Amino acid sequence: MKSFLLAVWEVLEVVIVAVATVFVIRTFLIQPFLVSGASMDPTFSTGNYLIIDEVTYQFREPKRGEVIVFRYPNNPSTYYIKRIVGLPGEKVVIQQGKVTISNQEFPDGLALPEDYLSPGRLTSGNLTKILSDNEYFVLGDNRNYSYDSRSWGPLDKKYIIGIARLRLLPINKAQAFSY
Repeated sequence: MKSFLLAVWEVLEVVIVAVATVFVIRTFLIQPFLVSGASMDPTFSTGNYLIIDEVTYQFREPKRGEVIVFRYPNNPSTYYIKRIVGLPGEKVVIQQGKVTISNQEFPDGLALPEDYLSPGRLTSGNLTKILSDNEYFVLGDNRNYSYDSRSWGPLDKKYIIGIARLRLLPINKAQAFSY
């Protein structure tokens, strides 16, 4: 009987350590994310299974061009995936199908070279937005089918979960991302 209890205790110890390890990893380090919708085509498509890095932004600020997962500000139980195009303190102008950024380095504006967009893809809308501290302007890569900062405004940093680092599925499109 004593050896049976010791065996049960050993199994229980392994289970407790495993559950604690998974909890810490999922809560503080990485998180899986399943893409749903066409807003990030062709970069990410419905059914893509991603790993989101939750640690990087604890040590540095988000950068332009990075693809992030965040909580939708008007319904924080919903998660979105978009690309950062405007940073805190910048002026974002969308006009004639182009996104232009003005900041200290480019006071007269810089048209963003958006190589990640499909050829011929333009950004619809006419908009000028000055971002305050902790605000980011995010857009989907599939501009015609993206509900993004053009519709609901800038994204506050507090809603950002992390940066898309790995695509695991589908297997034939598996890759790591560095921005």
